Amino acid sequence: MPGERRVVSIAKRRSTQKRMTERPIAFAVVGCGHIGKRHAEMIARNPEAKLAAMMDIKPREQLGIEGYDVPFFTELDEMLQAVPDIDVVNVCTPNGLHAEQSLKALQRRKHVVCEKPMGLSKANCEEVIFKALQVSRHVFCVMQNRYSPPSAWLKEMIDEKRLGDIYLVDINCYWNRDGRYYKKDGWKGTPDLDGGTLFTQFSHFIDIMYWLFGDIQNIQGRFADFNHREITAFEDSGVVNFDFVNGGVGSLNYSTSVWGQNLESSMTIIGSKGSIKVGGQYMNNVEYCHVDGYEMPELPESSPANDYGHYKGSAANHHFVIQNVIDTIKNRNVATTNALEGLKVVEIIERIYKVRDQIKA
Repeated sequence: MPGERRVVSIAKRRSTQKRMTERPIAFAVVGCGHIGKRHAEMIARNPEAKLAAMMDIKPREQLGIEGYDVPFFTELDEMLQAVPDIDVVNVCTPNGLHAEQSLKALQRRKHVVCEKPMGLSKANCEEVIFKALQVSRHVFCVMQNRYSPPSAWLKEMIDEKRLGDIYLVDINCYWNRDGRYYKKDGWKGTPDLDGGTLFTQFSHFIDIMYWLFGDIQNIQGRFADFNHREITAFEDSGVVNFDFVNGGVGSLNYSTSVWGQNLESSMTIIGSKGSIKVGGQYMNNVEYCHVDGYEMPELPESSPANDYGHYKGSAANHHFVIQNVIDTIKNRNVATTNALEGLKVVEIIERIYKVRDQIKA
């Protein structure tokens, strides 16, 4: 009878949820570069997680993953077939592979943790979201800068409308990415696997902007390739202006042409009741806060930047990401950055690059 089948289905679902609550969540890391190893380390450190497998197209002995005694594969399909108890697949490969590999994991009914960006087009992301809904699985987009104390504080300030009406938001991202980063015959700097400076270097800050202020419109911009013509297929610098749909104007100024080392990642907000600037190399310090009737609290210390030797990336907050995945799967929380938010970041970048391409044409 239909009613009996429904009762059995509900009981089965509850039994599955109970098992998930009681046992460690099994993760598999796809892509064993700097970020993939960061994911593996955070999974291994978490008592509620288990690293079940790793995969990369390079041989294991070339990857520096000797400390992880787990099955290793060079093909994603083979890994998914050989290790059926995987709960979550962490996609840490080049940008242009994210959507394709996320879809493969979802087809096997695995949850997905996808490093930024979620894809290189809105259409890619929509495919992933459709499949996730179809198989009732989560897609977690890695935007770990949301966990930085200054970012969390900014979110509270904006949500509580302490700055009043937002007049102007100015975002500056000035980093160093030179020939030490763009290796010959590597994927970085290519149009199909990298996708562009905004996708690889600065999507975290576009995410913070969208998280705080919502969508943008009336985009205008100027773009230049100062010293990357021989090593990348796209611009290294841009000056972008826009309006926020919710009111106020904004600008995004970015460059990877800074000599030697990263200079700054900052956000200045001017509102009707006060002004704030969060700066530092990685938007990790509150440099100015003057708000009507408000006293600046002492914030927890920010995590250091991810250190990759001759260059550094955004804050090392991946342990928060892994814990959020576990808490969400065990029904204790919701995803910090869901797939729709990941799609919006990609769509905003796509629209900015449409302006760039129209200028070039």
